[in-house]
Amino acid sequence: MAIRARLLERPVLIVPVGTTEQHGPHLPLGCDTLIVERLADDLSARHEVLRAPTIEYGVHTPSRSLPGGAALRRKTLHRVMNELIESWEEGAGVRQFLVLTAQANEAHQEALSTIRTDTAHVTAADVFALDFGTLLERPEAPAHGGELDTSLMLFLAPELVQMELAQDFALVRGTRGRYRPGRSLPADSPGSVGYPSLASAEKGAKLYAIILERVGRCLVDP
Repeated sequence: MAIRARLLERPVLIVPVGTTEQHGPHLPLGCDTLIVERLADDLSARHEVLRAPTIEYGVHTPSRSLPGGAALRRKTLHRVMNELIESWEEGAGVRQFLVLTAQANEAHQEALSTIRTDTAHVTAADVFALDFGTLLERPEAPAHGGELDTSLMLFLAPELVQMELAQDFALVRGTRGRYRPGRSLPADSPGSVGYPSLASAEKGAKLYAIILERVGRCLVDP
């Protein structure tokens, strides 16, 4: 009854979609999931809208040399999202969806950005795609166990970060052109790319505040 009343008042639903993949020896496999899950909680509380349970698997390239991760195919994630969105739209009357993710893999992004609905509006937000200005010392570096996501995790869940194991890994000129987020990492990578040594909890707090404010704009009534 409480859910029905809330949806009648404001038919909006936040849907966090994570991934389960290697982010280096210092971060947990599900760090992308933990970030969007916390963001969904905070946006739900701040804007008084409902959030769905977290979808913990997305599209990326599993690595045999760095085991532990698990992925869906693009068409599988797309079908799952379409069926869930259809169920919420038809069965619960949701008219606005905010899909949160922290995964830049092209196939993952395509699966989320091409969700079909009858009348509902869907916004897919990649929180790592925001412009963080001068907060990042190496903004050109990929967000895969580097400065950005490590800082966020130091702020959101420091007990899950083992900074003594963090390793910087710079992409050389030839490798940088071939690397794509969510694809196979270079063979000599520790499971992450970028500069986790530049991360801090203080930086993570500032980055998270930007994400919370900017993504929250999607939930502000015009």
